[in-house]
Amino acid sequence: MRYADLLTGLFQSIGLGRLLGALLVFCLLAIRIADPSIVSEMRFTAFDFYQRIKPREPQGLPVAIVDIDDASLEELGQWPWPRTRMGDLVTGISRNGAVALGFDIVFSEPDRLSPEKIAEDNPSFTPEVLEELRRMARNDDVFAKAIASSRVILGQSSVRTNDANRDTKIKMRAVAHAVIGGDPHQFLNSFPDILQNLPVLEDAATGRGMFSVRPDEDGIYRRVPLVMRVQDQIRLGLAPELLRVATGADAFAVRVNEAGIEGVVLARQFIETAADGSVWPYYSPSSRARYVSAADILADRLPAQRLAGHLVLIGTSAIGLEDFRPTPLGKPMPGVEIHAQLLENILSKTLLKRPNYAVAVELVAALILSFFVVLIAPRSGAVLMIALTISLAVGWAGSSYYLFSTNQILIDPVWPVFCIISSVMLMSSLNYLREERLRQHIRSAFGQYVSPDLVASLAENRDRLALGGDRRELTILFSDVRGFTTLSEKYREDPGGLTKLMNQFLTVLSKPILDQRGTIDKFMGDAVMAFWNAPLETADHEHAACRAALTMQKDIKEFNRFRVQNAQDEDVLPIDVGIGINSGTCIVGNMGSDTRFDYTALGDAVNLASRLEGQSKAYGIKIVLGESTARAVEREFAVIELDLIRVKGKTRPERIFGLLGGVEMREDSAFAALSETNSAMRTAYNQKDWTGAQSALDRLMGDAKALHIDIADYAALYVRRIQAFSENAPGDEWDGVYVAETK
Repeated sequence: MRYADLLTGLFQSIGLGRLLGALLVFCLLAIRIADPSIVSEMRFTAFDFYQRIKPREPQGLPVAIVDIDDASLEELGQWPWPRTRMGDLVTGISRNGAVALGFDIVFSEPDRLSPEKIAEDNPSFTPEVLEELRRMARNDDVFAKAIASSRVILGQSSVRTNDANRDTKIKMRAVAHAVIGGDPHQFLNSFPDILQNLPVLEDAATGRGMFSVRPDEDGIYRRVPLVMRVQDQIRLGLAPELLRVATGADAFAVRVNEAGIEGVVLARQFIETAADGSVWPYYSPSSRARYVSAADILADRLPAQRLAGHLVLIGTSAIGLEDFRPTPLGKPMPGVEIHAQLLENILSKTLLKRPNYAVAVELVAALILSFFVVLIAPRSGAVLMIALTISLAVGWAGSSYYLFSTNQILIDPVWPVFCIISSVMLMSSLNYLREERLRQHIRSAFGQYVSPDLVASLAENRDRLALGGDRRELTILFSDVRGFTTLSEKYREDPGGLTKLMNQFLTVLSKPILDQRGTIDKFMGDAVMAFWNAPLETADHEHAACRAALTMQKDIKEFNRFRVQNAQDEDVLPIDVGIGINSGTCIVGNMGSDTRFDYTALGDAVNLASRLEGQSKAYGIKIVLGESTARAVEREFAVIELDLIRVKGKTRPERIFGLLGGVEMREDSAFAALSETNSAMRTAYNQKDWTGAQSALDRLMGDAKALHIDIADYAALYVRRIQAFSENAPGDEWDGVYVAETK
């Protein structure tokens, strides 16, 4: 049990919102570890954006590209060219001072333009011609001789499909290398088969390098393998092999740690790589300054010293040969230029670095920044959350770009920012839901005091919370408990019991008011003030108030019956309520001070409604109406005129009415008789016909019994007046107005 209490306390202290936030963070971290394509593409897109806004600025051009371009094909004929011409090209490049040259081309089949091939394809030639062709040197041998006389690296390629993998592999020449650390094979990019050059060419070459480059899943060539596994042998790519040969190195070394390939030792320098042995070239825009047309070399049109001291790559930019590759810069680039830019990166030490620890840094950053958001979000406002989100996101993205621009280090700016924003969105949504629940709770609680319609109206139009009011036609209701002093005296020793009773009682009174879309202005001890037609318009506000009053009287009877049934003793004092209702023009709105105000109504009609409630006791009628209210509802409700009185505090007399029942009583013939008798009594009374008035009162009591209503106090009041006037007749100035001596 202690552990359960501990867990409960821990849960409460942390909060459901923070737990959900932490769960989201761990889910996001798991997604990043899985690294689905959509996540990696987001990261790659950010890295591409960095290179586009700040591409590499080449510092000299140590690498030249001998380009078999469209101009060369137009001048010298279609591809493939005879191997003798390729030999002339190699010789020309070397003669122009190139340090070493590499082919981004594979010569895997014999030259179809070689003399012996021409003889095979043309048996109709004369025997002399055929014999002469067979005695001539083969083009591939001429090409091999040119290769042997220069430092040439032949390119090799992987097969493009699994179907092209041969069961019997062509033996590859071993390349001298060393391994520092563990076994690198499990980490390297693997190519199960290889497309090599003709053996005569391979034998003549100084080096051999793989020019196979795999694009990322979106087809962009961002990474180039520096070292790879080919038929279970470790081989260098074309560019690093060219560098190895150019520097006179006999071998290279691969350094391995537990995370994968750490880097390659080549040309007396350590080149850091990714775990799979690949590197990230830092691209500069494609430039024609790197290119030399092959036709210019063959025609000896090349400026002196153009290739002197350069590393040379031979490839093609001819459109028809389709060797263009999409790059992070957003523009395709000839494949040979990708190798050239890789060489430039190595020589200038400007390779982009994606360290093996980068993923760990990104995960830790996402964890810390997101948890920070989750920690402070539940107690932060919207402005602080927006500022925090912007600060963290911009701070991390800015740090990532700073590392790229100053140190060429690639740290993902996207996923940690995505985690931050996702955490903010979740926590903000939870904050919103919590605030919504709080607002709903406040509305519910506030609705116990005022109309829910008022609450909704204020929520929709906050300007209505300002001080001031509108002039509106309202119907106002006041109710008060009869004999409250006696009731409270009974609870003298139990004030809590009185409070509970009054809360139950006021709930009974409130429900009919709210059901009829009324606004409860205030509770005044045992009294209630309510009004209709504000803040929301109510077309039949007089009728709504009367319906509410009749329901209140009915519910009070049920409440008293419930109290008697559940009483512990027989001494239960019934609660009786008097109600006054009046309609008229009022000022309604927020009244009070700048720091505290109430939504209330003011005006003469309000004061009169309060006075009418007081007269309900004097006349023995539970619900007393003002004339304006009575005239509006008399066709639908059972209403009788009670008197013409001058209430306390007013000089003008007011005609008052009693509300006896609803539409059923109004349509009852017994009520018609009672109403007619009451009118006759009032007429005789105003005419000082005391005998006629008394006679009508006697009949009125009988009519009331037929309707099962009690008007004994009302009749007794007039009996006392008639007796008083009979003994002491009023003067000629008497106008039938009764002056109320109490409120």
